[in-house]
Amino acid sequence: MFAIPRRHPSRQVQVASLLVGGGAPIVVQSMNSRPALDIEGNLQELEELKKAGCELSRLAIPTKESLKAFEEIVSRSPLPIVADIHFDYRLALAALERGAAALRLNPGNIRNQEGLAEVAKMAKRKQVPIRVGVNAGSLDKRIIAEEGGVNAKSMLRSAREALGFFEALDFDDLCISMKASHGPLLIAANALIAEACHYPIHLGLTEAGTKEKGAVRSAAALAPLLYAGIGDTIRISLTADPVEEVHVAYDILQALGLRDHGARLVSCPGCGRTEVDIRPMAARVEDYIRTIREPLTIAVMGCPVNGPGEAREADYGLAGGRNEYLLFAKGKILHKVKEEEAFGALVQLIEEGLEDESEE
Repeated sequence: MFAIPRRHPSRQVQVASLLVGGGAPIVVQSMNSRPALDIEGNLQELEELKKAGCELSRLAIPTKESLKAFEEIVSRSPLPIVADIHFDYRLALAALERGAAALRLNPGNIRNQEGLAEVAKMAKRKQVPIRVGVNAGSLDKRIIAEEGGVNAKSMLRSAREALGFFEALDFDDLCISMKASHGPLLIAANALIAEACHYPIHLGLTEAGTKEKGAVRSAAALAPLLYAGIGDTIRISLTADPVEEVHVAYDILQALGLRDHGARLVSCPGCGRTEVDIRPMAARVEDYIRTIREPLTIAVMGCPVNGPGEAREADYGLAGGRNEYLLFAKGKILHKVKEEEAFGALVQLIEEGLEDESEE
């Protein structure tokens, strides 16, 4: 068996009833995409995110006019809500009064130190953590100039100054994020902050891109950090439905053995030996198992070379022959099924198995 990555030590913060850091499972979060004033749209999106397995979501508060909607969304939300604040510390104070479970503040664009001190004082009184969100795209020009540009060192300095500001106010209920859209910079900056502080680290490749490319870029950037034990919560930033962000986050964590969430598909690419149409079958099965929350492994294999072996290792599986499949369950061959009947037979087998387990 391969060893599960050893987590980097961090202190623990509490976001509503959710624990972040300190050895707690890596938290999967997203960010609502509906307009800030769209109360019902945001609540619907939050329900969809929760159903997908999201544990925390962030809402933008761009103006004071959006605060009333924010308050109602928070009061009815199925998930804890992080208030995303830029430029105006007064929006952070108002969000705290309206039930924010956490704050996300960007030290690169909130310059009012007295105002930030007020925010820290209120957050401490309400026991609400603050995420200091350092972003490579909005670093202080002074730091950029003194550190020779936008690089891991300038991001680290921005983080240290912001964390030091709050620590001087005796506020340490903090989380830190070091975000960039360039993978190597993201990796370098987070490696530095992990050595420099003990706060929980939120990971995310910002502006990762569209669904497919963004997933690949995020996996490439986050996997080295996660495998090194760095990261207590993650968000995959996709130009797509936020639900897709949750699916990709769990796919990455599951691939590294860090979260066991839902079913996993093992499928072959197909080759000259394949005598069934494996690709549409694998796509149908992958789409179907998104609804499964139990930690199952499902195999869809195309030929007799590796197919039976992989299928036997799975909880349920199909191994292709000539216009037919062998149907497997718990390592045993059950029987052959015609190619056109195979998907339905597999689904029936999985659902019967899940039903039996629920009755035990």
